[in-house]
Amino acid sequence: MEKEFDEKAKEALTALFEQFWVVREKEPELFQKIREREKVLKRYVQEKFGYRLIVHRYFAKLEKIPAEPEAWMGIESFQEPLDYAMFCCLLAYLEGKAVEEKFLLSDVCEEIKAMYPGETAIDWTNYQHRRALIRVLKTAEQIGIVHHVDGEVEAFANQEDEEALYEVPVLSRYFMRSYPKDFIQYETIEQLLEEEWKVSPDDYRRHFIYRQLFLSPVVYRRQKDDPNFYYLRNFRHRLRDDIEAHTDFRYELYKNAALLTLPERQHVYTLFPDQKGTSDIILHFASVVRAHLDNYPPDEYGKIRVTMSDFQQLLYRCSKQYGEGWSKTYREMSMAQLATELLSALKDWKMAEYEQETGMVVLYPLLGRFVGQYPDDFTTKGRDDDDK
Repeated sequence: MEKEFDEKAKEALTALFEQFWVVREKEPELFQKIREREKVLKRYVQEKFGYRLIVHRYFAKLEKIPAEPEAWMGIESFQEPLDYAMFCCLLAYLEGKAVEEKFLLSDVCEEIKAMYPGETAIDWTNYQHRRALIRVLKTAEQIGIVHHVDGEVEAFANQEDEEALYEVPVLSRYFMRSYPKDFIQYETIEQLLEEEWKVSPDDYRRHFIYRQLFLSPVVYRRQKDDPNFYYLRNFRHRLRDDIEAHTDFRYELYKNAALLTLPERQHVYTLFPDQKGTSDIILHFASVVRAHLDNYPPDEYGKIRVTMSDFQQLLYRCSKQYGEGWSKTYREMSMAQLATELLSALKDWKMAEYEQETGMVVLYPLLGRFVGQYPDDFTTKGRDDDDK
């Protein structure tokens, strides 16, 4: 008899969403939970998200394709396009290797240099190029698609002829997902995403909404008759019941925004507010904006448009009111530096955007969902300069 979607299935679904894959050798108990609930999990992710769940003898993997690509979806350890290009070259190199075959760092260097597609050639005497390869190899090792056997890859940063030994694990064969036609026939990201919706065109709206809710901090109403927001509003009870029955999330719907929240903090998720100092500033900034809504009224979509000067003025008021409790790093920043840091953090959480063409800062409705203030008995007494 097929098992129901119980607490074990919830735990398994959480892991599949939060991890790239669950490797049997590293997490045998979690892998077993997924195996035991494989049927109900596959049915749920296919029906609601249009996702494919792969349960292999070595691992379990949920292929999480976004509704829309967002900046945070990149590889966190990578710093520039060069890293991604080298990573793709490494994947191509591994394709030609057998499982458990060993290879040297010098071999990788030679092959990447030969196949690198950029206009500027790879030069291993260039320190920045060597550091980029180190980031790529460390990331590949963390993911599980290469295994470091011997040697110190960090030494490569200081000396181009340093050597290290690697091995090709079985997981390297399953990193890339399969596509209905040859990968090189796709020329843009848009073409790849369009292919995704061809599989179940009748379920497009449901799959799009679920992917947005689970992979993005918030879903906004973008136009007067927004079909996606129409779905979020009209099926709100069904969405709420379904999401709360299968996950720990709660579904919240407002006039211009829909989002998932958690009643209690759980370490497996990336949540707001996090432990970064910018989270405190965002909460305080939200309080200041809320106090000045008469001067900066939201439009019909809940957005507030301000000039960069106004943005910095609001931040200045924020720093005067709450800055004593911020870490030393932020207290000592200039207003321009602080504004840059804050805007970057707001963009990451889809609470604001900077319009290049107009130079305006757009504050989004999600910012209004939060507020942060110090308690009445707050004091900076005992605050040390090391910023704990």
